[in-house]
Amino acid sequence: MNIEKIKQLNDSFRKSFNGGRVIITRCVQSLTDNDRKELLKQVQEFDNFTEGNDPYGEHDFGAITFKKDTFFWKIDYYDCDFQYFSPDASDPNVTNRVLTIMRGDEY
Repeated sequence: MNIEKIKQLNDSFRKSFNGGRVIITRCVQSLTDNDRKELLKQVQEFDNFTEGNDPYGEHDFGAITFKKDTFFWKIDYYDCDFQYFSPDASDPNVTNRVLTIMRGDEY
């Protein structure tokens, strides 16, 4: 697997929400429309990747403080049928990306 390619694919997906599925949890859904839009915008603009939150360099996880709560986002890699993990996350032909956005206590 090509880590640089995974990073590029993850960044592209997260910044555009195109190229995969975006899932929000009940707590994110319960935010006001404006707050939810702002949180999603902050996920798309996230660039605070460190050794601590991105040890493998894939840009697949982040934490955001929003309205005094911590929210996490996480990208997972599934096969084409969403049955199993992808055999190669760097190959978009065999990978479905799923971005989940949740409040920290939902993790």
